[in-house]
Amino acid sequence: MMRRILRIILILPLLGIVAVTATSCTMLGLNYASLEVDNKPVARPVLDISSADSWLNEQAPRLRSDLEQHVFGPVPVGLPSKVISKKIVDDRFLDGLGTLEEYVIQIGNGADGVQFHLAAVFPNRTSRPAPLIVSQTFSQNPSVLRQYDLHPGPLMENPPENGEGPGGFGIGLIHFIFGSYIQKAPLDEYLQRGYAFANFYAGEIVPDRGEAGRAALEQFPAMADGRRPTGTVAAWAAGYFAAIDVLDADPRIDTSHTAVFGHSRHGKSALVAGGWDDRIELVISHQSGTGGASLNREKPGESVKQITKNYPHWFDPAYALYAEDLDALPVDQHMLLALNAPRRVLIGNGRRDVWSDPNGAFRAALGANPAWEAFDKAGLAQSGLRNFDPSADVAFHMRPGGHGIIRADIDAFLAFLDASFTSIEGAKTAVR
Repeated sequence: MMRRILRIILILPLLGIVAVTATSCTMLGLNYASLEVDNKPVARPVLDISSADSWLNEQAPRLRSDLEQHVFGPVPVGLPSKVISKKIVDDRFLDGLGTLEEYVIQIGNGADGVQFHLAAVFPNRTSRPAPLIVSQTFSQNPSVLRQYDLHPGPLMENPPENGEGPGGFGIGLIHFIFGSYIQKAPLDEYLQRGYAFANFYAGEIVPDRGEAGRAALEQFPAMADGRRPTGTVAAWAAGYFAAIDVLDADPRIDTSHTAVFGHSRHGKSALVAGGWDDRIELVISHQSGTGGASLNREKPGESVKQITKNYPHWFDPAYALYAEDLDALPVDQHMLLALNAPRRVLIGNGRRDVWSDPNGAFRAALGANPAWEAFDKAGLAQSGLRNFDPSADVAFHMRPGGHGIIRADIDAFLAFLDASFTSIEGAKTAVR
């Protein structure tokens, strides 16, 4: 009995931390997202796109500049990246399904470079180049591969400080609240399909903490024009760019079939990566919310005022200036989605994740349709929030429950990947 009481006492602080996090990030279980479509405000400003050529050469570049100026800050494209070290961790990974490797990659040159670890798994049982899924997560690579007994294991022998969060019972509690896939990845299922998978921990690139994040951004490698990122969402996108730089050079990878995945704040970064990098053909942005796929205006859940107060390091400081006057904000998030056209995009949602505003994400996707239509594609063609079509240009997935990644999400991701990787031939030349 005494042992049980002591365990409860030790757990209570962690429960408090998780409760505060859940309250500020997800509004778990407080309400249901509206399924109403017809009587909701449309995304504005309305996109007017006359042709694919006009979009690619004039409107999209201008829109990127506007989103950098008012929301994200400079997106660090074009930075050099190089492999500092590489090792084969297990060439018979998962009973021979794949080969697990680890890279240390540097973004930028010399002393100003930022280094991070990339874990990559390549399928063994195929002779063809593999489609690639690049994932950005909250956890260091050993934690993502935890279910494969690689924690701490041979990955990241000298992991950085500020690691992966609680262990033991704490991990179980996190999984109970946010789903068992909040950290781990279904690697066996990817490999069985012949897909390669790579993962990196965003906190290695820029810490996900206010003062530390801002300080790291000030030291981040500068682009050729001298600019540096002023928000972590944009800086984290550089991890996707660098991973693709390295893996595209590997003959085992099919460079015309590249997907990026992110959940929550990393879902925002995945959309930024897709909107700025021509090499990406497929984007899965799950529950990305405010500053991601959901509109800033006329919304329940997290407001611009709340997100810029709680996470000021995620965005350029200019975004917070519109917190009290959203009508003055000259852009909205349907424009970020539009920059991903004509790629295939999956927008994942939970019916109880009101904080991320699924209805606002659906209306944003509708507002972005003119960009897909310019390429003679349908964009979001669903008649409602629950009519998921994994073969669509823009697929909207809604499942029961709140913020997190559960089995139903994995099933939707796999269905979308399968449909996309078998029908995406030639997409690269159509992007830009």
